[in-house]
Amino acid sequence: MCRHLGYLGPVESVESLLTDGPNSLMRQSWAPTDMRGGGTVNADGFGVAWWSDVGVLGRYRSSLPVWSDPFVTEGLPTIRSEAVMIALRSATEGMPVERSASAPFSDGRWAFSLNGVVRGWPGSLVELAENLPVSDLLELEAPTDSAALWMLLRSRLRSAEPEPALISLVHDVIARAPESRLNMLLCNGSGMWATAWYHSLWTLVDENVAIVSSERFDDDPRWQEVADKHLVNAIPGKLVVTPLEVSVT
Repeated sequence: MCRHLGYLGPVESVESLLTDGPNSLMRQSWAPTDMRGGGTVNADGFGVAWWSDVGVLGRYRSSLPVWSDPFVTEGLPTIRSEAVMIALRSATEGMPVERSASAPFSDGRWAFSLNGVVRGWPGSLVELAENLPVSDLLELEAPTDSAALWMLLRSRLRSAEPEPALISLVHDVIARAPESRLNMLLCNGSGMWATAWYHSLWTLVDENVAIVSSERFDDDPRWQEVADKHLVNAIPGKLVVTPLEVSVT
């Protein structure tokens, strides 16, 4: 599948968030510890998103493995932010390996990543996609399940808060593709929301920092594993974990 990490806290360089720790996200690109049958490496591209102090979102994506892209050492050390998302890709068989297929996906405000797979794609999402405006479909960044999920979520965020938007999307997809794996990560620069549906998810939250990550990158005792089929809302000083198998009203 993939790996992803979201960070809110004191200003950090994007490079340090990628490389810090004995089980850093960089190391997880070639030696992940908890893929749960979703592949063995995460080498099919990567991307980063970051927010400035005025809320402007910057983004860099690549189809290269994160360890071989020169921008990691030449550019990422110069990017510092209080809000960052990093995603490593392990492409599902049959889906393209190209820059546009690498998360994070974005609309200039939100950034989104998927660690998972929609079973039966694209057929399983046809019914849901039929409800999208044609303009949304024409903006699909890549012919992948993750890009399609982002289109569906972005549409829901226009009329709903992140929690109900994510919960309803998980329920709608699982109803049509029950064996899907849906660990989604969403951030707007001031808050983070994530789902744990089959794949591993961890959080580290205290008064100063909030981190949501597919795996722990060190042995800090503040890390907490998120139980399967739960939704996470994390900001510095606040962590809320809610069951996903609840009614959506």
